[in-house]
Amino acid sequence: MPRSRMANERLHAMIPGGAHTYAKGDDQYPENLAPVISHGRGAHVWDVDGNRYIEYGSGLRSVSLGHAHPRVLEAVRRELDRGSNFVRPSIVEVEAAERFLATVPTAEMVKFAKNGSDATTAAVRLARAATGRPRVAICADHPFFSVDDWFIGTTPMSAGVPAATNELTVAFPYGDLAATEELLTRHQDEVACLILEPATHTDPPPGYLAGLRELADRHGCVLIFDEMITGFRWSEAGAQGLYGVVPDLSTFGKALGNGFAVSALAGRRELMERGGLRHSGDRVFLLSTTHGAETHSLAAAMAVQTTYVEEGVTARLHALGERLAAGVRDAAAAMGVGDHIVVRGRASNLVFAILDENGQPSQQYRTLFLRRLLAGGVLAPSFVVSSALDDADIDRTVDVVAQACAVYRKALDAADPTPWLVGRPVKPVFRSLA
Repeated sequence: MPRSRMANERLHAMIPGGAHTYAKGDDQYPENLAPVISHGRGAHVWDVDGNRYIEYGSGLRSVSLGHAHPRVLEAVRRELDRGSNFVRPSIVEVEAAERFLATVPTAEMVKFAKNGSDATTAAVRLARAATGRPRVAICADHPFFSVDDWFIGTTPMSAGVPAATNELTVAFPYGDLAATEELLTRHQDEVACLILEPATHTDPPPGYLAGLRELADRHGCVLIFDEMITGFRWSEAGAQGLYGVVPDLSTFGKALGNGFAVSALAGRRELMERGGLRHSGDRVFLLSTTHGAETHSLAAAMAVQTTYVEEGVTARLHALGERLAAGVRDAAAAMGVGDHIVVRGRASNLVFAILDENGQPSQQYRTLFLRRLLAGGVLAPSFVVSSALDDADIDRTVDVVAQACAVYRKALDAADPTPWLVGRPVKPVFRSLA
């Protein structure tokens, strides 16, 4: 990968971290094996060295229809010829809002932005304004909510966030209603909102989301579902549409634009209108973004929603994920590493855990595994599928995984993966030191 290595050096010389998203950094890949992408088509990408890969987790889960999807591109091109940003709202904003609210009928109003952090932070601000309370309660078991201080201050990368800000964020465990009620009681009349992903690797325990809804109502706080990942992958209307529990506010992004920059804050009119002009209370500065309503991104979102509904994309994602998960599990078991390469998650949103000889998560063994996948033409920081994959792609991926498992077995038998690393291990995104 000589050209990719050179491009990575150029990236680091000008861009802190060498990427605009930490999860895309070259520290997340084996040393000298971080491809710099030239282009993508469907479920495949090519790096600047001309290597072709089957890609998973495309665009950090955002490109769920595959790269350069023709229906999305057609909608985008149509709007580009008509102008992308004006001094007043465009009619596309009306159409996009109507389409979104028809797709997510549990919401009454919506406002668009460009990234997920904008939307989640706006939701937190609305909750604080509505309740007059300072504290934010986040789910401790979910990895990411926002780049803003109220969340990043709780992570190992908290440099630059005042301690006073950190003190306003508290945490509750997923699935434990009793612990959440104890938290709300301990901080009685102080918690503005509960914010969580409604589901992750497993379905919520029976009655859990409904129980949170009841707790929020009883304690007078706002219930916020972060549907950045669950939106569209669980159902077109997100996890709230699948599980039938309606939050006060919810946030969508990632799959919404199939790679184009668009996110959404949606929810109850009573709350959302606080950021508008038709109420008598104090005004809330809510998502006033220059580029939030770029016409081509909203057109992309509408095309994505239409494609999901008309082509049954969510069902296809689940079918592809089930085929992949079964193949990987069988390959790992056949090589005697079934307890060390563990596929987890909903079929439409698969991740994998890489465990050492003691059954503990291991960055060294993850490095070995990723190196073997890349050598076989599979770019897979996760096993999150796109609908552009076909059965041949899945079968090829399983073959490459089987080859990786054979090497994994050798490393386990040696109780030392070092000879197979060829460089430093990959690193976790959230860490205190570079």
